[in-house]
Amino acid sequence: MSGDPLRVTEQIEIPADELVWRFRTTGGPGGQHANRSHTGVELVFDVGASVAFDEVTRGKLVERLTLKGGMLVVGADEERSQWRNRQTARRRLVATLREALVEETPRVPTKPPPEARRRRIQAKRARGVLKRLRRPPEAE
Repeated sequence: MSGDPLRVTEQIEIPADELVWRFRTTGGPGGQHANRSHTGVELVFDVGASVAFDEVTRGKLVERLTLKGGMLVVGADEERSQWRNRQTARRRLVATLREALVEETPRVPTKPPPEARRRRIQAKRARGVLKRLRRPPEAE
């Protein structure tokens, strides 16, 4: 599983040797098992040095992702099994990369239609009249 390449999209596959696994103990319930077993997982991926992406894609990823020293770090320690935490970390890495690869459509500025502008001004005038009617009568 950890020796398998990581498929991000149909065209993009990260070779297994570019993924660095780090293991640590996790806190919480579990007694001695939790204190001594290295079930917590960190998956480290160097986006800038990867051969899985072309220059343009790599630049977009580096720009859009929050990297620690140029590395994308994904962690998982919810499960008591290192194997399941590895699977979770792989899924999170793929999800993070896919989200960063999505092209955002540029916003097209629009103007409100004339009828909407007219209604807005009319509502403001009506509100102003209402407030004027609330004023105490002026002394003569």
